[in-house]
Amino acid sequence: MFHHSGKLQYPVKVDKPNPEFAMLLQQAIGGIEGEIRVAMQYFFQAMGARGDDRIRDMLMSTATEELSHIEMLGHAVALNLEGAPVSYQEATAKDSVMNAILGGANPRHLLSSGLSAMPVNSNGVPFDMSHVYATGNIAADMLANVTAEAGGRVLASRLYNWTDDHGMKDFLSFLIARDTYHQQQWLAVIEELGGIEKQLPIPNSTPEDNEAMQHSYYYLNTLLDKEAPQGRWSQGPSLDGRSEYSVRNQPAPEGQEPSLGQAKEKSGAQKEQIDPAK
Repeated sequence: MFHHSGKLQYPVKVDKPNPEFAMLLQQAIGGIEGEIRVAMQYFFQAMGARGDDRIRDMLMSTATEELSHIEMLGHAVALNLEGAPVSYQEATAKDSVMNAILGGANPRHLLSSGLSAMPVNSNGVPFDMSHVYATGNIAADMLANVTAEAGGRVLASRLYNWTDDHGMKDFLSFLIARDTYHQQQWLAVIEELGGIEKQLPIPNSTPEDNEAMQHSYYYLNTLLDKEAPQGRWSQGPSLDGRSEYSVRNQPAPEGQEPSLGQAKEKSGAQKEQIDPAK
């Protein structure tokens, strides 16, 4: 069950409407870095959470907060569309070339949504849920969440640098701050579970007998004209404590040549593919 307040989580104000910026804000709603993505990701992770119920509650609360961010961004889009032209006469009143092609605005804001936000990215492509990651594995999900929040913070920072509107900068500074916390929130879960070293490899419940461990801890260098790049990943004890890192340079392939043989009758192939005699 969800509850809703009529007030926004944080004030959203626009000093001067900007239809072009409204189009850019759509990326923070329906882009792969956007709030629809993280809201649905945390929601589905919460529904599949097993084990510590605190994690489920945390995911559900944060999913609900992200819905609040969608609401705020939707309001910001609408405020930036205030005064946008709603007719050809308005659009061409100042400039015969459609006011520089509607001033860079998304035409669908005018034609499809009545000067309101849509569940799309900045190119007008609907978010299709293909970037919602909910594996049922708590460590895998937490790492996916950190990545999602990092991408969101990158986007909010770029949007902040794109505008000189004080109201929008204030609002985006709030989103940047919440992304800061959420990154650390998910990392804190991993820390409480014993740290990333204890959680690796993910899943850490897979028996070692199920893993060809002779292939688990070497860096494979496929560069023909360079030595392998050296670093923490190429030498020393593995992060999970099970082995030592090493390097294999241009190793000979161990597999077979992938030949499928002849095609089957009635498979739609050419005769030459089916009958080796022709």
